[in-house]
Amino acid sequence: MKEKTGKPAVKERPMLFSAPMVRALLDGSKTQTRRIVKPQPFREDYMAEEGVRRQFATLAPYGQPGDRIWVRETWRGIVSINPPECAPEYGVARYVPDSEHCKRVEYAATQERDGEPWRPSIHMPRWASRIQLEIVSVRVERLNDCSDADAVAEGIGLNPSAIGMKLTNPPGESMAIAMYCALWDSINGAGSWAANPWVWVVEFKRVTP
Repeated sequence: MKEKTGKPAVKERPMLFSAPMVRALLDGSKTQTRRIVKPQPFREDYMAEEGVRRQFATLAPYGQPGDRIWVRETWRGIVSINPPECAPEYGVARYVPDSEHCKRVEYAATQERDGEPWRPSIHMPRWASRIQLEIVSVRVERLNDCSDADAVAEGIGLNPSAIGMKLTNPPGESMAIAMYCALWDSINGAGSWAANPWVWVVEFKRVTP
């Protein structure tokens, strides 16, 4: 389908992000994400060629440069819980069918926890999303090929000025890589960094929804 301008319609896809990564998206410190290629390429000699990797990147399930990603995060809908003739009272909905029924949306990443239930990010509909990203580039590489600058762009919390800094314990290890390794293992499981899988590397910029 095309827009009235004759240009192809922008493709959009959802992507899940954890609360810390949502905060990093909001403050602008996260401009990359890595996702495991599934299934993993089975020929190492084949993937060793740069041209093959570029061609392989066109198969990325998250889109191509110019496409957009809308962020799914933990959320909840606030709805009216009393008859229209009464003074307004609001409560957390177990199910919100559409935006018309929702008075406002709250997000766990930036909302103080209060004991009320939250809905998992996988159940966030498009209308409730507050963050939209435009893909700048896509590539495929080994996870351990991540550079210091890439690790910082993953939103680990380090200032770019920390690029190149080394840890004293263990000596010589990159601070940025060590922090990203710990983050990766916390999300994907212990030992997943050491497994060094092939990953999609998606670089993006935030745009106004």
